[in-house]
Amino acid sequence: MALSNDIVLRPRFKIDYKIDNSVLLSQFDTAKADQSDFIITRIDDHVFIRFPKKEQHYWSPQLHLEIINTETESCTLHGLFGPNPTVWTLFMFLHFVVATLFVAFGIWAYTNWSLDKDYTLQVFTVLLTLVLWFTLYFIGRIGKSKGKPEMHRLHQFMDTQIKKALNEIV
Repeated sequence: MALSNDIVLRPRFKIDYKIDNSVLLSQFDTAKADQSDFIITRIDDHVFIRFPKKEQHYWSPQLHLEIINTETESCTLHGLFGPNPTVWTLFMFLHFVVATLFVAFGIWAYTNWSLDKDYTLQVFTVLLTLVLWFTLYFIGRIGKSKGKPEMHRLHQFMDTQIKKALNEIV
């Protein structure tokens, strides 16, 4: 699995398998009982793999797998690495606030400019929101780099479980 795309903060992947999705899903159910290195939660065709609380830090990733039947005896696994949903929601909320301020102060600056009023404060605030956006982006990149070794552990665990499921069939 290549995680070389540096712009993406939440890497995704897709893999096709020539087995029924129930085989893979049951393997993750079995792994849930057989090991304690990861917390595995399954809801229908969705599997969430995360680290135990004692091993988690603020930037700890989790792996969300969706295993969907595509044809008879064939399935597609969609994977998404991401931070804790609460962290991601906060991160997106901050981006939304900064974007809203950027637009609002941009409109205010344009209005003052067109009315020949002083617009220095508004332009300064627009530039400040740009700096805040870049800061948020780089904070996200730092968080991703801190979680990258854990992402590889999650992916390796997923691969191991899938190989076990494939070996049972053969």
